Amino acid sequence: MARKMKDSGIEWIGEIPEGWEVVPVRSCFDEVRTKNTDGQEQNALQFKSGNIISKANFNANTDDYVADTITNYTVVLPDTVMINGLNLNYDFKSLRVALVKEKGVITSAYLAIFPDRKKISPQYATYLFKGYETKMAFHNMGAGIRKTLGYKEFKNQPLLLPSKEEQNKISAYLDSKCSHIDIMLSKIRSSIEEYKKFKQAVITQAVTKGVRGEREMKDSGVEWIGEIPKTWIISNIGRFCFVTKLAGFEYTKEMDGHISPYGDVPIVRAQNIKMGRFIPNTREYISLALSQKLSRCALNEKCLIITFIGAGIGEVALFSDATRHHLAPNVAKIVINHDMKQFLDDRFLLYFLMSSAGQEEVNKIKKATAQPSLSMQTIRSIKLAFPSTLQEQKEIADYLDAKCAEIDKLIAKKEQLVKELESYKKSLIYEVVTGKREVFTDITRKFPNI
Repeated sequence: MARKMKDSGIEWIGEIPEGWEVVPVRSCFDEVRTKNTDGQEQNALQFKSGNIISKANFNANTDDYVADTITNYTVVLPDTVMINGLNLNYDFKSLRVALVKEKGVITSAYLAIFPDRKKISPQYATYLFKGYETKMAFHNMGAGIRKTLGYKEFKNQPLLLPSKEEQNKISAYLDSKCSHIDIMLSKIRSSIEEYKKFKQAVITQAVTKGVRGEREMKDSGVEWIGEIPKTWIISNIGRFCFVTKLAGFEYTKEMDGHISPYGDVPIVRAQNIKMGRFIPNTREYISLALSQKLSRCALNEKCLIITFIGAGIGEVALFSDATRHHLAPNVAKIVINHDMKQFLDDRFLLYFLMSSAGQEEVNKIKKATAQPSLSMQTIRSIKLAFPSTLQEQKEIADYLDAKCAEIDKLIAKKEQLVKELESYKKSLIYEVVTGKREVFTDITRKFPNI
């Protein structure tokens, strides 16, 4: 027999079970505001993939800046519910809710709330807020230009409150189901990584050994390139290419404050470059007049684009969009000089930089700093092995176009499964924590081929 439902009075939640209450967050939670003023607590925590984990290799005693900063961090205990309420106006992908499982400190920029465990289970509350996250409810709760969510805004928001017994049943059920889903997701993601490694191996073999079968080889003189066909050439990118970026002072003086959701020219940031793939930016633009003023950094012809600072350093793609774009401060462009196009094919250059040989070159020359980076000079100095004829370079590029397309198709199928599973997990959590689902289909029936 189906349970009786009632209107929650909340549009984005809809109906809930008749016996459930709707109360304000403040009735079951207090804000955690204890600061680490004495610096005694040094287990620094962080959000990562919907979990709260300890920061790796963290030592406040060896870093004066961190030592000063950590005293302003919030001290949190197990069962504290964390909500990342930052950048709600433009970040729609971050996982914003997590449960603290060990004592530590975390940046006070996040919202930390502690439950009255007599009224609400911390595990249930975490799942409930993950359900809110699914409906993008936090984005409508934030305040200010940046849509930041703090306790002032959150304390009066509605909280669904079943009996403690039902909360515990919901938590146990979702723990079991989500664990099963997470195991499957882990297996699929591992499979994706194996495909990516295989793809890079195929690329590396082709751009360092060719695709014409066995032939006489020679030592390249570069450890990570190894032997190459005897007729091939070793040089550096700077001999054939113009390499440039948007300088920091140009961004500060000209572009800062002039980027908007509307405009003539989309900008290209590091997140728009995934190894071998260009993803257009549809959210950030500058005017055509400004792009023309900074024309050196415009993207208005076929070229390579490469990230030169940050976590994704060395990711590279071929830009061939007919629409004018513009560089952001963390992306450089590599343009084959007009008089050198008879000697070097842009697709071959792309594949070389994607190969393990090219990436090893990047890793060897990037600055060993807290923020890894490449200068334009170091990009120009990257060693490159290539066939002496443009015809052979194109043969290799054509071969890799076909092989990579096959592998990419397999990866895409796996990635689609990941999306479906993640979507299923989100909808499952939402439907359970709002009482809309009592009887469930086993997930292995929904995804029989995993």
